Amino acid sequence: MTTELAPVSGAVGQRFVIVLDGRGETPRELVGGKAWSVARMRALGLPVPPAFVLTTEACRQYFAGGSTLPGGLMAEVREGLQGLEAETGRRFGGDDRPLLVSVRSGAPVSMPGMMDTVLNLGINDRTEAALARETSSPAFARDTHRRFADLFARIVLRAPLAPLEAGVAPEQWRQEILAAAGGPLPEDPWQQLEQAIRAVFDSWNGRRAKRYRQHHGIADGLGTAVTIQAMVFGNSDQASGTGVLFSRNPLTGTPEPYGEYLACAQGEDVVSGSHTPLGLEALRQAHPACHAELLRACATLERENRDVQDIEFTVERGRLYLLQSRAAKRSPAAAVRCAIDFVAEGLIPPASALGRVSAEQVRLLLRPRLDPGVDPSRLEVVASGEAASPGVGVGVVVTDADEAERVAARGDRVVLARPTTSPEDVHGMLVADAVVTERGGSTSHAAVVSRQLGVACVVGCGDEALASLAGRTVTVDGGAGRVYAGAVPVEHPDEDADPALARLAEWAREHAPLAVLNARSFTGVPDIDLDAVSGGDDPAEAATLLRGCRIARGSWLETDAGVQAAVAAGVQTIVVRLTLPALLAAVAARP
Repeated sequence: MTTELAPVSGAVGQRFVIVLDGRGETPRELVGGKAWSVARMRALGLPVPPAFVLTTEACRQYFAGGSTLPGGLMAEVREGLQGLEAETGRRFGGDDRPLLVSVRSGAPVSMPGMMDTVLNLGINDRTEAALARETSSPAFARDTHRRFADLFARIVLRAPLAPLEAGVAPEQWRQEILAAAGGPLPEDPWQQLEQAIRAVFDSWNGRRAKRYRQHHGIADGLGTAVTIQAMVFGNSDQASGTGVLFSRNPLTGTPEPYGEYLACAQGEDVVSGSHTPLGLEALRQAHPACHAELLRACATLERENRDVQDIEFTVERGRLYLLQSRAAKRSPAAAVRCAIDFVAEGLIPPASALGRVSAEQVRLLLRPRLDPGVDPSRLEVVASGEAASPGVGVGVVVTDADEAERVAARGDRVVLARPTTSPEDVHGMLVADAVVTERGGSTSHAAVVSRQLGVACVVGCGDEALASLAGRTVTVDGGAGRVYAGAVPVEHPDEDADPALARLAEWAREHAPLAVLNARSFTGVPDIDLDAVSGGDDPAEAATLLRGCRIARGSWLETDAGVQAAVAAGVQTIVVRLTLPALLAAVAARP
């Protein structure tokens, strides 16, 4: 069934395009999280480049039609572009003051880095010359052209291409792309745009996106929206740049802004990990007014959304623009602290706080850490970098994501080391005990995804790190930013000794549909011990065995699925090793 949508302003019969002007409702399930945030920021009066979105309904119809764009879609896109032209005073494909756009994916559920984005779309030799005249900077115009050609070739044309070199003529790029892709780089901006839209839709069913959805239980039928937004240029000059800001520290949860900034760059330079950015202090020193404006916007967005914000921004010739804002991925420790602090600050009630911390995050928080008896100063440090995701991981170092999968499938623990991770490495990150990169900062792809997965991560270890680590067994301390030789002794944290976890447990007991007791102190006799009966290790049989039981114990009940089955069976009490994860799973499973 096709959902009727709000039309482009002034248009008749629009079905697939919504203008993101902040004036009307923009349902997240139709426009995706990225477009929803753009519309919300514009409604708040924040500095956001104008944009419109192709809805998830368009994506679903694209696939339903055998990967064919729905009829009339490109006509609606043309009307959307006319709106961007009117607001910016620029013309798409124009020979004077040309309009360039970004084409970005945006699922209803956050999937950072899992789908494709094309920047600087609309440039060719003519528009490059126009940009050079307008800005008096041929170097900027050429860099922008190169960036477009590089992204378009790799993402849209799927060309196995080394990064295009700066300082060479576009004709040489075109020849390289033709040889690698078997097809030309289109010069017509409208051809570029249509092909990019198709590529973003197709990325919804790409390998990395499908693996990510499978891992996180995200429905395949949601589809992705496509946001088309006027470009602003962080690579314009040294008075320009790009960065990422978190409203609170995503590693620790400390209530202070945390971010990175890279001068004369575009957003992909930061999130890809290809460059190592500076701290937010660099923005304050270079552009104090922009820095102050950014912090004000950050506070506004956190209050508005009642959650920690991850904000992408660009400074163009001393002027600040916000590109998107979303709920920040955070480490398990940060998730716990932020949940408790938001309650203390009166922003959310305890029941909402319980939804901010998952059972899996607490399990990860209670993973092993370096034994207190170990003196880190006496350990052999084989690599060091920036602490990007706390925790400790032990394993043999491999430098390929496919190899990481093979090693893990044998039952061996593995550490994935890469120059910098990309979305193509996610399947290896999913099975790794830890991640190490040579380049990148704490807002790079490796850092963000590792925090979401609860995997220890150290980034920016230097260009020789992989060669020295490959094949060795190491211990990665993501909180200290160090990689130690060998398997270092570790300890298992005590959930009862942590005041923050105790507070969460108190709230969870008030909302859980069953009681959870610790196996160490339980002295009673359960109605059933799943570990001691035939079929207790089989989820289907175990769920049946739970029916009619008041008190149950067993290792399966320490999983989310086991807790859900106990709740569904009407069990009154479960006995497990770790109580808080089970309590949180029970709250989530409450009918």
